[in-house]
Amino acid sequence: MTYLAIVLLLVLSALFSGLTLGFLGLDRSELERKKNLGNHKARVIYEVRKNNNLLLVTLLVGNVLVNAILSVMLASITSGAFAVAVSTFLIVIFGEIIPQAFFAKYALTVGYFFVPIVRLLLFVFYPIAFPVAWMLEKAMGKEQDTIWSKEELAEVIKSHEDSSFSELDSDEEKVILGALTFSDKKAGEVMTMKKECFMLSEGSMLTESVLHNIKERGHTRIPVYYKKQRNIVGVLFTKDLITLRETKPLATVYRPDTILQVHTRESLDDVLNKFLHKRIHMAYVVNGDNKFVGLITLEDIVEEIIKTEINDESDE
Repeated sequence: MTYLAIVLLLVLSALFSGLTLGFLGLDRSELERKKNLGNHKARVIYEVRKNNNLLLVTLLVGNVLVNAILSVMLASITSGAFAVAVSTFLIVIFGEIIPQAFFAKYALTVGYFFVPIVRLLLFVFYPIAFPVAWMLEKAMGKEQDTIWSKEELAEVIKSHEDSSFSELDSDEEKVILGALTFSDKKAGEVMTMKKECFMLSEGSMLTESVLHNIKERGHTRIPVYYKKQRNIVGVLFTKDLITLRETKPLATVYRPDTILQVHTRESLDDVLNKFLHKRIHMAYVVNGDNKFVGLITLEDIVEEIIKTEINDESDE
């Protein structure tokens, strides 16, 4: 009968030890994400895992209690140093190492199976565990959610793409990494410099040679300025020239107030939000002295996100 009790206590010790590592080794934030994505096992486990301190105290009290009784019973059938050696060997190998290794590897599946037992343990040890858990929470605070920096998220994405078990491919990796980092860049870093910009004066006439030049440039939008290039007043949409049948002043065709002003130090996510809010695809960039220094387009920002140069038929 004593030997049967020892075996039962070893099983309970293994159970408590495995449950402690298995349940507390599951990140609460990750469980919550899986639960929100419809993972049934994560949802069931999350309900007992969310109260970290109460679960921890319950499992530790049970584990200590079982190991204490087990040591006493082993001492009753052996004596001296031999008893210490036997109890240590049995508890460490069968009560700690094996169950913890097993629960750690299959935490979600095994944890889901043992949730009813954990609920029972929480109920049985509640009078002891709750006061201790309450004091622990007051002294150390609640468990903090796991929040990763953008750099850490980038490393996670890279390691997922490198894994043969991941569904993430290299193109998706590139876009996600671009989305994580594009807001760190400023408008001045991706703009087209003023000297490289093709612009038209508001006083221009849309002659055959001007139209030919516009065609050769291949731009869909062309900034229009008043007298000097720093005075940008609107944009000429080349699609508006399709129905043009005769020479006309540019002032009668271009669209005023269809361009934004942004600063070189504005982040790309702020510029993107302005584009989307105003439904405008182009902005002229000014520096600290409020001088026009370049142009930035929605395409420039998209290229930063997807980390790929977008070339159409007219680009060299």
